[in-house]
Amino acid sequence: MGQVTGESAFDRLATEARDPAAADLDLRSTPELVRLMNDQDAGVAAAVARAAEPIARAIDAIVGRLERGGRLVYAGAGTSGRLALVDAAECESTFDIPPGRVVAAIAGGPAAAASAQEAAEDDREAGAAALSDLRVGPGDAVVALSASGRTPFTLGALGHARDVGALTVAVVSVEGSELGALGEHEIAVLVGPEVIAGSTRLKAGTAQKLVLNMISTIAMVRLGKTFGNLMVDVVATNEKLRARVRRIVAAATGAPSERVEAALDDADGDAKVAIVSLAADVDAATARARLDAVGGNVRKALAG
Repeated sequence: MGQVTGESAFDRLATEARDPAAADLDLRSTPELVRLMNDQDAGVAAAVARAAEPIARAIDAIVGRLERGGRLVYAGAGTSGRLALVDAAECESTFDIPPGRVVAAIAGGPAAAASAQEAAEDDREAGAAALSDLRVGPGDAVVALSASGRTPFTLGALGHARDVGALTVAVVSVEGSELGALGEHEIAVLVGPEVIAGSTRLKAGTAQKLVLNMISTIAMVRLGKTFGNLMVDVVATNEKLRARVRRIVAAATGAPSERVEAALDDADGDAKVAIVSLAADVDAATARARLDAVGGNVRKALAG
């Protein structure tokens, strides 16, 4: 093959590179392809582990904003944006976060959640406008995700966040990116070329999902949204979750099922109130007052 001319900076990105190990992809059997993809995916967790320190520093900074009443705002396009939307939505049910406390701005708006709006990612001004519409300010933390580190929508979003004094975090899959330079905290998870060249919904997307899991989950742990490894702030909106709440209260207190049921009834279904009530042997009103005094932290309420 002749040499490719007119190569751009984008063409030289690691996220666009071709993996020689997968050059004959279409000639392999299905079992071989399954093993190949699984082998490649196995390296993603190791790449995230290498970024553990910057991830931890970013989380501690995010928690600082959240403790003072700020928001966690994600920004991304394509796969990055859709992953961010999922993480933001699940924080509400898992940790009883009020609507609007963890939000995501995605290129193309809500329609991009169901179908790709890839052209929207090239609009840098739209990224800035999306965060302006959310009234992002110095009390907020903004996490921008882009595998290439150069998506215009995401650059516009993080640039606006920096301009207004918000905490800025960049999650990328390359070194030396423009997005990384914009972020006060850069999380570079270097997963290497994709099995299909340029398809960053694969390893890069998996890495982003792992990082998002860490950011939201660990931030909520730091905020007292768990007791041990029990998600005591879960919102019981269906029978499966109501059964989970009963198991959580029983596991946290060791109380028999009849006492758990009675405590939850008195607590209007609030797992935290029921746990403190049972563990401290106080009524629901006292348990609730204790929790209110320590920002809803079960461990602190029991220590007080």
